[in-house]
Order: sequence, then structure tokens, then C-alpha cells
Amino acid sequence: MFAGTYTAIVTPFNEQEQVDYEALGRLIDAQLAGGVDGIVPVGTTGESPTLTMAEHQQVVAFVVERVAGRGKVIAGTGGNSTAEALELTQQAKDAGADGSLQVTPYYNKPSQAGLIKHFEAIAAVGLPLVLYNIPGRTSRELTVDTVATLARHPNITTIKEAGGDVDRVSRYVDCCDIEIVSGDDSLTLPMMAVGAVGVISVVANVVPDRVQAMVQAALAGQWEVARQAHRALYPLFRDLFIETNPVPVKAALAMCGHIAEVYRLPLHPLTTAQRETVRAALQAVDVHFE
Repeated sequence: MFAGTYTAIVTPFNEQEQVDYEALGRLIDAQLAGGVDGIVPVGTTGESPTLTMAEHQQVVAFVVERVAGRGKVIAGTGGNSTAEALELTQQAKDAGADGSLQVTPYYNKPSQAGLIKHFEAIAAVGLPLVLYNIPGRTSRELTVDTVATLARHPNITTIKEAGGDVDRVSRYVDCCDIEIVSGDDSLTLPMMAVGAVGVISVVANVVPDRVQAMVQAALAGQWEVARQAHRALYPLFRDLFIETNPVPVKAALAMCGHIAEVYRLPLHPLTTAQRETVRAALQAVDVHFE
């Protein structure tokens, strides 16, 4: 369903902190030219918590229209409220998205039973769901047993695993039939070695072709090629996460001249020292920057 490389695209803002659709369009075109399999708008990297409902809907619709069938679109449509997530998911389906990324509700601390009901309700919309396990940002971890239960639903096809635990991939493979993609750039190759089929990537914003080359080599069983690609990209895998995502990757894109470096509060720009770390990482992987 969603094997390969999917870019968790940033949401660029202009100096007035409005969504910069011209810059977003250029980013999408560059990603697809780099060979990625699809785009994931308004996820964590897309600063979804600071977008209004109207902006959320508009960004998803814009991305679907700009991609225009050149790849798949997995829209970030999760939320703390099941009703809100249902509304966003229906809107994404109506806009023509290919799937929905569903983060675990991150404030209200639902039980595992509540999580099952939550995701099953959203799956009833009829859009393929990518569950998103990221306990570092949420108050709840999706247990393996919960994932196994949800995997029985025909519309729950995939899980994005961002818990920092490669062993969970083996546990998913052992207990249920669900597609697994990495949510941690630095763990993409280790996860693929034990059964994952790709990545929803932050680093691909900067080097889409090179992340895709690593993923495709792994899918083809060309493990030494994939290892070399991983080692070459490791400075970015490491240093684009020195501060809360997406602050470093937006700084890197701004250094490369692709977007204005604008965030919405409460996100805050990098320190001078952090900025130099990101510059050094770009230089280490031979990325041109201004």
C-alpha cells in the first residue's frame, strides 16, 4: 500500500506567517522529481498543531492537486477528538487523498480500548489508515496487542513506527498482518532489515533522491548499497533532530534557499550553535547551501 519513501513535508510560511503555497508547490515538485513515492502533508513536520482547521483542509487539498497523481498523498488527519479526526479524514478523502496518517490522541490519555474504538471509527470513513505510534509526543503508546486488533480492520493497512524500538517491527511481523514504515530516519535501515517496507521521512525534505535510493536498495535486498547510503546520510539523520522537529529541517531548507525560515509560536528558531551544527551536517553530506 505505502511501501517506499514518503516525505513528511514541511508547511512553509511567509513573513506574515501565512501558508506560502508557492514555496509548498516548489517543494512538492522537487520531492517528486527526486523520486519519492508520495507526500505526507500536515503531520508533525507540517506543524499541524498550529494550523487552523480551514488551513489544514486547504493544505491537504493543495497537495493533492499539486501532486496530481505523480505519487500518493497520505494526509495527516489525526486529533485528540475522534469527531475532529473524523471531520478532517472525511475532508481528506473528499479532496482525493490516498490515505490518512492517524496519530495517537496526545492529550486526553485514552485507554487501549478507547484507542481501538477511536481508530475503528475513523477507519469507517473508508480511507486507508496509517496508524502513528510516537510515544515521545503522545501520552499513550499503541501496544502491540492493540495494533494486532486494529490490523484486522480492512481499512487499517499500515503503521508508522516512531517509538525508537526496532524490536517492535519484529513483534508486529510476528503477530499480525500490517505494513510497517519507519517514522525515525536513522532507524529506517535497521527497521527494514527486520520487516519494514519504507519510511515517512523528515530528511527527505532536503535530499529526497538519496533517501529514496537507500530505501529502494533495501527493498531490493542490496544491503551493502543501503548501508553505504545510510552512513553517508547519517549526519542529517542525527543533526536534523537536535531540536524539536520541524525546526532544524526548516532551518536547513531555508539555508538551501527553498523556504523562508518562519515558524509559528510556540516553535522557536535554532540557537546560533545549533544553526552551525545543521550547516556542518549539510556540508558533510555535500548539500549546497547559501
